[in-house]
Amino acid sequence: MKITLDIQDNRFDTFMDLIQTLDYVSINEEKPVPEWQQQEVSKRLELVNSGEMKTRSWDSAKKDLFKK
Repeated sequence: MKITLDIQDNRFDTFMDLIQTLDYVSINEEKPVPEWQQQEVSKRLELVNSGEMKTRSWDSAKKDLFKK
């Protein structure tokens, strides 16, 4: 089961200390993607879709990145 909690800032650290003591609870913090990063991805997708930017497979990129 998953739930979302809205906790007052001044109580957050205490709450997290308590939750972390429970062995049956896992914590997954979702951090929002910054606006600048969303804009950059949109810009690059537009360039790819218009043909101004090319893409390649991850296998091809790995070969270049990990050349010995």
